[in-house]
Amino acid sequence: MFEVLGFSDDALERTHDYIQWLFPLMEASQSVPDAPVLAAADVEAIQGSSMAMVALSAAADRMMAFYSRTNHWMGPADHNHLRITRIIRSLRLLRGEAEADRFRDLILERVKERRAPVSARAKGYWMTA
Repeated sequence: MFEVLGFSDDALERTHDYIQWLFPLMEASQSVPDAPVLAAADVEAIQGSSMAMVALSAAADRMMAFYSRTNHWMGPADHNHLRITRIIRSLRLLRGEAEADRFRDLILERVKERRAPVSARAKGYWMTA
């Protein structure tokens, strides 16, 4: 995990199988079949681990830095829109409402500032993630 946090922005963009590992969910990934799928006990264990919480926070900070420094994802459709949805959902599951909302709001503010043509559908997913 910490290797991924050290990736350059270009490497984060080019590599497509790390988001599912950094931000796991309770359902299988459609694009990375060997990615972890959390059970309720896993969620409890992660929430109870200060090391896991620090790692998840570091991953969210790294991805926010990526989305703050890059613009290529701000089109009507981009694979990063799915990544953003996963990040929000995982943060909501593992870190709580406030962390998920903070990430989502920073993304939406960046889209608004740039007047980016991100689709209403993608923004809707982010709002309900």
